[in-house]
Amino acid sequence: MLRFLSALLACSLCFPAAVRAASDPVNPSYMTNLHWRMIGPFRGGRALAVTGVPGDPEHFYFGAVDGGVWESLDAGRTWKPIFDGESVASIGSIAVAPSDPKTVYVGTGEADMRSDIAYGNGMYKSGDGGKTWKFLGLDDTRQIGSIAIDPHDANVAYVAALGHQYGPNAQRGIFKTTDGGQTWSKVLYKNENTGATTVLLDPADPNVVYAALWQTRRPPWNVYPPSSGPGSGLYKSIDAGKTWSRLAGGLPERLGRIGLSISAAAPSRVYANVDSDPAHGGIYRSDDAGATWTHTDGERRIWQRGWYFSGITADPHHPDVVYVMNTSTYRSTDGGRSFDALIGDPTGPDFHTAWIDPADSNRIILGSDQGVIVSVNYGQTWSSWYNQPTGQFYHVITDDAFPYFVYGAQQDSGADMEPNATKYLTLSQQDFRPIDVGGENGYLAPDPRHPGLVYGGVVTREIPVTGWEQNIDPTLDEPQTVWRNTWTLPLAFSPADRRSLYFGHQEIFRSRDGGERWNVISPDLSREDEGTPANLDAPTLADDNNLKRHGVVYAIAPSPLRAPEVWAGTDDGYVWITRDDGASWHNVTPQELTPWSKVGIIEASHFDPAVAYLAVDRHRLDDYRPYVYRTRDGGRSWSAIASGIPDGSFVNAVREDPRQRGLLYAGTE
Repeated sequence: MLRFLSALLACSLCFPAAVRAASDPVNPSYMTNLHWRMIGPFRGGRALAVTGVPGDPEHFYFGAVDGGVWESLDAGRTWKPIFDGESVASIGSIAVAPSDPKTVYVGTGEADMRSDIAYGNGMYKSGDGGKTWKFLGLDDTRQIGSIAIDPHDANVAYVAALGHQYGPNAQRGIFKTTDGGQTWSKVLYKNENTGATTVLLDPADPNVVYAALWQTRRPPWNVYPPSSGPGSGLYKSIDAGKTWSRLAGGLPERLGRIGLSISAAAPSRVYANVDSDPAHGGIYRSDDAGATWTHTDGERRIWQRGWYFSGITADPHHPDVVYVMNTSTYRSTDGGRSFDALIGDPTGPDFHTAWIDPADSNRIILGSDQGVIVSVNYGQTWSSWYNQPTGQFYHVITDDAFPYFVYGAQQDSGADMEPNATKYLTLSQQDFRPIDVGGENGYLAPDPRHPGLVYGGVVTREIPVTGWEQNIDPTLDEPQTVWRNTWTLPLAFSPADRRSLYFGHQEIFRSRDGGERWNVISPDLSREDEGTPANLDAPTLADDNNLKRHGVVYAIAPSPLRAPEVWAGTDDGYVWITRDDGASWHNVTPQELTPWSKVGIIEASHFDPAVAYLAVDRHRLDDYRPYVYRTRDGGRSWSAIASGIPDGSFVNAVREDPRQRGLLYAGTE
């Protein structure tokens, strides 16, 4: 998930311990010899924003959560990126003006409250069908999940902004523009902890506006689901957003995330996908424009994980036909009383959103965790999602083959390996090789002594060419221990001792025989008491059911120069080093690292064993500043070296060029 790459030239200056403000841009000459080429894979990544041009059977758009905006002029057979010139890649919503198909609004930042979502920087608009874009502000909204445009005036639009994921902020709620985005008015606002997820206009009367608010907060530990608070609710305005009334008749008292859709065939019919307690969650329908509601279907498969799945879309021509997106896409033909699966299966692929052409119900585009697919025949057949390279990768690594392979775990789709080159001088989907180890989120570790053998996940080894696979998870031998599992656990071979494989939980394991036997070489390296983070609201404080998933080793860095030397960092803000392969450990945490600071990457120097670098991530404390540290004395002292990285671009990774001493690369949000 590296969304911005900058080169840092480390010099002899010692910067102050505090992180310096970003003032000097990166020297462009550092980038001169960096030539990028896309090698795949070609399968899609998560997409929450889809739309099309009404009445045009071939023209569609989608926004990927980490891949920008794409356009198809052939009903999804091919896609081209049209947003790459902008500084943000996370797209939460997209809408085409009904009165002017050349006018396209884009809201950045995905509004699904996962622990690993990417944030945005506000609103954008194109007046020429995506050829050029203009920034429209709302830069602190972070997550924009919905846009509604007046059907008669492309300059009038509403935006639903969820706001900060990990803290309070004022720029959230429903915003309105009447001048094409030059200025915005906040027309519906609950409080600094409550944002908006959906905004809709009545197809028969654009002065009638519906909105869904959601009070939610992510704690810094990896917990599912996020909290929901009393600020959540449904609202309606009949005067173009000047005044609002809350809708409650028949809806449950306890509300979480809510998806909404209005039937254009019968505008008084409104459907809602409501996240609530097990007895009251599910599909609700109103036949009187929101005054009263009926619970039509509470089957769990329809609304499970309602904080993540809330998509619901009414057919514009048939009031009893409505679609719900979950692990499958479901269609009801009886007004939401029962649903049949249209596409997908119970294990995924996780659908989120749909757009149906208001001029032709046969034209449908779906957004899912695997990308987008298009149907022009009412869902009988669908286009491929293997034509949109928008996948998210947590980590990448190469092996020592020639040509070498690049390995990575793709979010929502699983791990894969790609050749650096082929004899055909080009790369295509045929060169893509899915592999089982690593899953969708883990590290991969090609065996440096046995080409073709790959380790990954928690922990498995595989020979991809044959499909042979074996689970070698060391925690299975200690069932009495409560192991704390975070989303991504580190796994790495030592460059100096190519037999040694290291794996981290709250303790560190080492194997020297390919995982046949493991030894624990460290104590629990996490903090005994990290305290309570200050950025939590009351509902989140009350919902600490998975707190103990926090407190694990998140980064392992064996020294390339000294085999017994290993660095380790935790997700609660500790840094450790052993110089005797685990016999003793020394806490070398920088003084500035407070609890809940995640040590995302440690890079041990290729040139000097006393030098190491840290990438520290504090965005889960609602602190998005960049933190990069360097030691030149084995961890006894540290200097902050983030000068030049823009504020708001927290650092996910730092790497040292193995040939050019002093040249560093930082991957930022």
